[in-house]
Amino acid sequence: MELREIGNDVYACLQPDKGLGWSNSGLINRGDGLVVDTFWDLPRTRQMIEHYARVWSKPASKVVNTHHNGDHCWGNQLFHGAEIIGHRLCAEAFGKESPELMQQLRNGAADDPALADFAAALQQYDFSGIELKPPTTVFDDRMDLELAELPIELIYVGPAHTIGDVIVHLPQQRVVFTGDILFRLCTPIGWEGSFANWCAALDRIVELDPEVVVPGHGPICGLEGPKEMKAYLAYVRSEAEGSFAAGLSELDAAKKIDLGPYAGWNEPERLIFNVARAYREFRQEPIDSPVDVMAMVTGMHALRQQWSAA
Repeated sequence: MELREIGNDVYACLQPDKGLGWSNSGLINRGDGLVVDTFWDLPRTRQMIEHYARVWSKPASKVVNTHHNGDHCWGNQLFHGAEIIGHRLCAEAFGKESPELMQQLRNGAADDPALADFAAALQQYDFSGIELKPPTTVFDDRMDLELAELPIELIYVGPAHTIGDVIVHLPQQRVVFTGDILFRLCTPIGWEGSFANWCAALDRIVELDPEVVVPGHGPICGLEGPKEMKAYLAYVRSEAEGSFAAGLSELDAAKKIDLGPYAGWNEPERLIFNVARAYREFRQEPIDSPVDVMAMVTGMHALRQQWSAA
């Protein structure tokens, strides 16, 4: 975990992307302070707070959740008395994911190889003691804040990665915290939303013309980050469309795709999530159709097995 100053009184708390749940956070160290996203479990969030305590005079009074996935908000409770801010749909989606279930999956002995892989990835975390603290200050399209004369723009760009996606823009500093609108050099996963909305959200980041882009996962970048991820999404959707027309299953379609330059991105097997989203679109299903997570876990395992044998 690394604390990096990326602007005047603006910091990123970065985790090296090692796969599932290794997310990033941000700190605007002005006025009473604002933190962008907490981490997936309490031990990691405590470590994040220790990093921020090196530069702040007191704990931040505001926390913005960019979306409802646990790896960006399950540490909220450690910011005692802070105002938790998020999109209205983000707040409504809290509780869709259960810390108790994640702890059960982490601790359970699985005979199924795919579930065993998933449990192994969760060993880095401890989901015990988490109390969900959803946003209590909510907004719809946009919310403007100011901390000691530093303007902060909270902009709704969902549904793209999830139903309640928000990016945090600091126009004076030319910094954007993207949440999971951007995965940098690691394969994205989408839940609620559409390819079109996600690409539009990436375009919105480019239009803001930041110098520094802090992704939800992966290293800090510039405009090359959102541009490359948009190209990935467009490529996967196009490739999946032909397989859908040919009647191939989602897994067979994923196996058929040549990832080319994207094969080097972390966890390329997450491709199955994106093919499945494309198939839902081709079937004209609602953008919030439930994702069969166990099928996706099984599909990722199958892709890893195929690629490792090649």
